[in-house]
Amino acid sequence: MATRAQRVRHLLNWVNLSTPLGLGVAALGGARIRRGPARCYLADHYRWAFPAAGAFTIGDVIFSRHDLDRLTAHRPGLLEHELTHSRQWAACLGLPFLPLYVASMGWSWLRTGDRAARSVFERHAGLEIGGYRDVPTRPVGPVLADGARRVAAFVRGRRGLDAGVGVGRAERSGGGSTR
Repeated sequence: MATRAQRVRHLLNWVNLSTPLGLGVAALGGARIRRGPARCYLADHYRWAFPAAGAFTIGDVIFSRHDLDRLTAHRPGLLEHELTHSRQWAACLGLPFLPLYVASMGWSWLRTGDRAARSVFERHAGLEIGGYRDVPTRPVGPVLADGARRVAAFVRGRRGLDAGVGVGRAERSGGGSTR
């Protein structure tokens, strides 16, 4: 029997359309869809390569490219980790979860070089049971400075004022013709 919290999460994810979206993505991705614990749906043998994760969740639909029974036998806490993401979908009222999750991944990468270690969503769901590791933070200043240098080099290399300066230089500076 589902708890009251599970029933509320399930209802919210239907109303905010994240579960119907998840079921549609699962069908388009050729997944085998079946009922799972806590009123969720399991969608395994998913065929698309995106997103790159062992498992992921859209609304109340837990996805994997693998057989979820075998995967959870090796990682027993995985379904609880993914059910936490299902609760996060409900708390974010559906689709706003996506940009918030991406921003959280960006913050994590900026702080650690890892997409999950400082993601508030992954930390709340349990890094270790989700298959992630904790990574120490790094100073933000050097990361931003390196990124600015890379952007500046890209811009100068493609569109800078010095683009094309060296073209034809050998003829003019050599003083003579090569004929």
